[in-house]
Amino acid sequence: MGLHNKTVVVEFILDGLTESAKLKCILFVFFFFIYILTLFQNAGLMVVISMDRKLHTPMYNFLRHLSFLDICYSSSITIRMLMDFLAHERSISVAGCGFQMLSYTGFGVTECFLLAAMSYDRYVAICHPLSYLQIMNRQTILVLLVFSYIGSSLNAFVETGLSIFHLDFCEERPYVHHFYCDVIALIEISCGDTRLNQMILFSFVSFIEFSSLLVILMSYFYIFISVLRIRSSKGRQKAFSTCASHLVVVTLFYATVMFMYLRPSTAYSLEQDKVVSVFYTIVIPFLNPFIYSLRNHDVKTAAKKLGISLLKKVRSFAIP
Repeated sequence: MGLHNKTVVVEFILDGLTESAKLKCILFVFFFFIYILTLFQNAGLMVVISMDRKLHTPMYNFLRHLSFLDICYSSSITIRMLMDFLAHERSISVAGCGFQMLSYTGFGVTECFLLAAMSYDRYVAICHPLSYLQIMNRQTILVLLVFSYIGSSLNAFVETGLSIFHLDFCEERPYVHHFYCDVIALIEISCGDTRLNQMILFSFVSFIEFSSLLVILMSYFYIFISVLRIRSSKGRQKAFSTCASHLVVVTLFYATVMFMYLRPSTAYSLEQDKVVSVFYTIVIPFLNPFIYSLRNHDVKTAAKKLGISLLKKVRSFAIP
C-alpha cells in the first residue's frame, strides 16, 4: 500500500490463546501452576549450585545461568499471558510490546549461545580431561558468558527495532494474531513492504541458529569419537550420561525454534504456531531443570544435603 495509508500505532490487540471464558479459567490455573513450578525449580537449582562447593565447576556455572535465563525467558511471556486470561481486552502498548519482544528475543538467543558454550565445555571435559581446568578457566567462562549476553542483546535490539519501529500498519490498534508480540506475527499484519524485514530476520536467525548449532554438532562429533575409543562399557556409559541431559535440552529447544523462524512463510499456521510457541516459551523452561536434575547424582545429593540442613535450622528455631 502507499505511504498515505501508514498510521501511527497507539497500541496492539493480542489475539490470545482462546475466546472461551470457561477455557480461559482452566488455562489460567494450568499455566499459573506451570509458571510457579518453573520459578521454583529453576530458582531451587540456582540455590543448590550456589550453596554446594562441589558444584562450583564450569559445567554447573553454565547450568546456573541457564536456570536464570529460563526464569527470565518464561516470565517475559507467561506473566502477560496470565494477565490476558483475566482481562476483558488484550491490549498492549507499543512500549510494552517492544519491551516484551526485546526481553524474550534477548533471553532466547542468549540461551542458544549458552547451550553452545555448554557443549564446548562437555567436549573439553571428555576429550581433554587432564587439561579441563586449565582450558575452562575463569577467563574462558567469562568470555563465553559475556559474548552470549552481549551478542544476544545486540540481536534483540535489531529485531525489535525492525519489527516495532520499521513496519507500517494501517490501523491505530492493529490486531496481532498471537498471544504475545511475536516478530513473525507483526510482519504478517503489516500493510507495507516487509521483504527487507523478513530477509534481515531470516539472516539473523539463520546465523545464530546454525553457528551455535555448528559448535554443538562439532563438539559432539569429537565427543562421540573419543567415547568410542574408551574400552570399558562403564566408561562409555559414564561419558554419554554426562551429555544426555544437554542433548535432550538442545534437541527440544532448537527443533521448536527452527520450526518457528526458519520455515517458509507459506507454511505459516496461526493455531500451529500458538501451540509450538507455548511449548518453547513456557513448557521447555519448566522441563529444563527437571531434565538436568533427574539423572544428575551430584545435583540430587546436593539438594538432599541442603534440604536436611534447612530442616535442621527450622527445627532449631521451632524447638527452644
